[in-house]
Amino acid sequence: MSTSELAAEVDLWSRPGGPFDPALLAAHDEAETFPAQACAALDQWGLPDHYVPGRHGGRLERLDEVHGLLRAVAARDLTVAVAHGKTFLGTASVWAAGDSAAAASLARHVLAGEPVAWGLTEPDRGSDLLSGEVTAVRDGSGWRLSGRKWPVNNATRGRFVCVLARTDPGGGPRGFSVFLVDKDATPRGTVRHLPKVPTHGIRSADISGVEFRDARVPAHALIGTVGGGLELVLKSLQLTRVACVALSLGAGDHALEIGRDFLAERRLHGRRLADLPHARAVAGRAVARQLLAEAVSFTAARAAHEVPEELSTVSAITKALVPTLVQGQLRLVGELLGARSFLTGVDGYGGFAKIERDHQVVGIFDGSTWVNRSALATSLPALRPGRRPRPGTGRPVREWLRADHEPAALDLSRLGVMPRRDSVLGALGELVAALTAEPPGGADRLAARLLDAHGDLGTRIAALRPAAGLPATATMRLAERYEWCFAGAAALAVWAANPQAHDRPAWREGLWLRGALALALEGLGTRPPEANAVFDELGRLLLSDDGARVSLFGTPVEVSA
Repeated sequence: MSTSELAAEVDLWSRPGGPFDPALLAAHDEAETFPAQACAALDQWGLPDHYVPGRHGGRLERLDEVHGLLRAVAARDLTVAVAHGKTFLGTASVWAAGDSAAAASLARHVLAGEPVAWGLTEPDRGSDLLSGEVTAVRDGSGWRLSGRKWPVNNATRGRFVCVLARTDPGGGPRGFSVFLVDKDATPRGTVRHLPKVPTHGIRSADISGVEFRDARVPAHALIGTVGGGLELVLKSLQLTRVACVALSLGAGDHALEIGRDFLAERRLHGRRLADLPHARAVAGRAVARQLLAEAVSFTAARAAHEVPEELSTVSAITKALVPTLVQGQLRLVGELLGARSFLTGVDGYGGFAKIERDHQVVGIFDGSTWVNRSALATSLPALRPGRRPRPGTGRPVREWLRADHEPAALDLSRLGVMPRRDSVLGALGELVAALTAEPPGGADRLAARLLDAHGDLGTRIAALRPAAGLPATATMRLAERYEWCFAGAAALAVWAANPQAHDRPAWREGLWLRGALALALEGLGTRPPEANAVFDELGRLLLSDDGARVSLFGTPVEVSA
């Protein structure tokens, strides 16, 4: 099995009458009914196997493989990817806890196709997990849960739900625990499903809630340790945030496909739209955003294996930046489509409005952009460029970002919650120096400016004064600059790690790298004079025969047999 095989299957299922038939999925969206046929097809194909670690009977060995699979589904319909992939997110706490008995039990159900939900948020609590009021109190050998989790994806359809509950009335960082609740095993009447929540996007997904009314659960429902729930959730979020951005990449793939078709056939003032330099540059900028997002996502997925102790930082950057990059890409494609970006009944283009609506939720999943950026902001003093880093013990970045590199086994016991070092951005100087030795198409000049911006960032972070409470606006802006520096470093590292790809169309003369670096510099407030020319080149690439699927490596990451 491989991601390319799944993508081919989804293409077949997208024919009229198939479970991914766009007309069928549009009807589900309109009626706000669950896309059960599409999810059943994915179950039958075996996608749930890839949500379960290999040691528990599944096929989850590499995070970049899960990435490729979710991206392939999202490239056809984002709602289906959200609805099905939620099980991976719901199970992450159980895998991360390292409890073999609980993991083995849950694995059997997931492999059988049982959906799993993740109940973190509560009404009027937002992302402030420490204010949660769902409680769990001891009852003999078990526990009794009370309160509401809302909104929750798959809350109604999922037989199992992972719940973060307050086990110490005083709360605090050690006052919460995680429970895996089997709703079918709770006493009748003690678990109630809350009504489906009408949403702007992913309208056919099961976004609802669950209420516990003194619901008794057995002792083995406790996942991890009493009081260890918040730490367990924070570690699990590092995995799910990396997985979430695959949804953004899939949405970006779908949008670029629509935009490419429109540019090729639309005529304006007697000329093809594709022949207008401004339209080409807009399209090229959209391509650059997609490829930079892919470089960051690829780096994060590999970092989960190679430097998991750094994933608290890497996942926060990735989740803050990638959905933002793709949302901007969708805006650019919408600008090209004009009125067709709003019309739902236009053959070939009617799906764009749904993509744009659906994608807005990705930026909110598992911590919004603000939440992730604020987490990074509080870590800046420990990550400051120029600060002597803790020594690393793993392989160099440019080695583990090789496309053909076999990543280290996923070791969730190495996840941490405190920032330790940043191997990617820490390698920036070395990466820029290597590029200068063999400058592809002028990318070295862009890289040198990025290095200057990185040095400036270090000076600004050093000037920060310790402050209690939420990060100040100025600190949040520094965190955003850190994200752009990281993105540029990730692009340079992916380039350096894969010389075998340098003769591919998107790589020749450093084309995608120059686009990625130009975007990163723009994010840092510097517009390179060569940016327009680079985006025009990328626009021409999109319109060429090689632009049918814009991706760094041409084909999705293959899934091992």
